[in-house]
Amino acid sequence: MDADGSQSQSPEARTELEALRARVAVLEAWAPARHRLRARSFFAVLLILVAAVLTPLSIVSTWAKNQIGNTDNYVAMMTPLASDPDVQSAVADRVTGAVMKHLEVKALLADVAPADRPVVDKALSRLSGPLTTGLSDFVHGAVEKFVTSDAFETIWTDLNRTAHAVTMKALSGSGGGAVKLTNDTVTIDLAPVIDRVKQRLVDRGLTIAAKIPVIHTDFTVLTSDSVGNAKKWFRALQIIGFWLPVVTLVLAAGGVLLAVRRRHALITTALAVAAGAAVLGLAVWVGRAFYLDSLPSEVSQPAAGSVFDALFGYVRALIRLVITLGIVVALAAWLTGDSHAATRVRAMWSDGIGAVRDAAGVTGGTVGSWVHRARRWLNWTVVVVAAAVLVAWDRPTGLVTVCIALCALFVLAVIEFLDEDSTPHRVPPG
Repeated sequence: MDADGSQSQSPEARTELEALRARVAVLEAWAPARHRLRARSFFAVLLILVAAVLTPLSIVSTWAKNQIGNTDNYVAMMTPLASDPDVQSAVADRVTGAVMKHLEVKALLADVAPADRPVVDKALSRLSGPLTTGLSDFVHGAVEKFVTSDAFETIWTDLNRTAHAVTMKALSGSGGGAVKLTNDTVTIDLAPVIDRVKQRLVDRGLTIAAKIPVIHTDFTVLTSDSVGNAKKWFRALQIIGFWLPVVTLVLAAGGVLLAVRRRHALITTALAVAAGAAVLGLAVWVGRAFYLDSLPSEVSQPAAGSVFDALFGYVRALIRLVITLGIVVALAAWLTGDSHAATRVRAMWSDGIGAVRDAAGVTGGTVGSWVHRARRWLNWTVVVVAAAVLVAWDRPTGLVTVCIALCALFVLAVIEFLDEDSTPHRVPPG
């Protein structure tokens, strides 16, 4: 024992003790950094989750501002319905029913001589049903010819331009005119159509139609108990229609930049945003079924379905766009990563195209050397251009999306084919 009362230690013990103290010091220094990393990860996940939740609202707010809130876009959205067979049939039935309420078989024979009146009345008592049916078919035929003409499309477009003001009334409390909101139902007054049909009936010899008074009958555009509730949110959606998508994008980017493992965060963010859009798509699909099932019996379900599809066609296009971009971004981030699977896929792609180039005896030369140096930027340019084309495309369908993807893959293959890195390629084993 030493003079100070401590037991002497061997050099090995002192070395081990010093190493232990050094490890403790490192751990003590690492603890605050670890807490900071945990905080970063927590807030990154939080921002990504908020961005995913805001994605459906961003799509709906964009639709509310750009489509429902814009007269020209609304009219362009509804105009094709004039050529829709279900809408034409519903309008024809509605107009025919309204006209027939003011046409009676007896009125057609008002000019019959008094001496012949008993004979006519006796005949009418037996033939009233067939004559009425024949008259109804005659009117319906005239109406059908009109609703399939260009004149109907013109009237339909004008009515829907007016209807936009009343749709705004339904959702924001302003508007009026030939379209009205009654009991949470937006309807179009078909009086202009009936007036044109009356003239056509007169031209076809049914002169009694000229005595039909002005008839106001409604064609239902939208009916739902939720229209009243939608008023509370529509104005807010219009106001945030531009800013909400921007905020969502900023939150998503912030979550990625704040994350410790940014590539994984980018993949997660892209898939989360795509999932948010998919949830909205499912909601629209389910909502359509519930909406049609809740319609009154006098409303044509096929026509209502066509109107619903026209109203929400832009939403569905945005949903497809967001899902596609989310999957593409996630796939691109994964393929450019250093995981074993991604590395193997890149190697198969590069070796496969390189083997074809070597077999063909093609050399890149100066161009190939330049492509090799700029390949990374060229590849990302192709991806960005393909994404921009997809975003700029008006309502891209599944076929359009596939074609854009195939074109992008073809250009990427050309870049890989021209890339001259002076390395022999082989076909990767299966």
